Amino acid sequence: MRLSEFRQAVADEFGDAYGQVVTSDLILVDLGDRTPEQALKAGISPREVWLAVCRAADVPRERWHGAGLPAQPRG
Repeated sequence: MRLSEFRQAVADEFGDAYGQVVTSDLILVDLGDRTPEQALKAGISPREVWLAVCRAADVPRERWHGAGLPAQPRG
C-alpha cells in the first residue's frame, strides 16, 4: 500500500474531515502509542498503519483491505 492509497482508504472509510481527525488524534497502541501520522513519519509502512487503524477503530474485517483496493488473499 502506498501512502496515497492509505490516505484514500482513510477518506473512504471515515470521510475527509473525520479521516483527518483519525490520522492526527487516534492513538495506536499496536504501533507504540503513536498517532497514524506519527507512525508514518517514523517510517512504519502505510499498510501496517492502515491495519492498526482498522483494529483500533473497529473497522469491519471485510473492509481492512482498504476502500477501492483489491481484497487481500485469505491465507
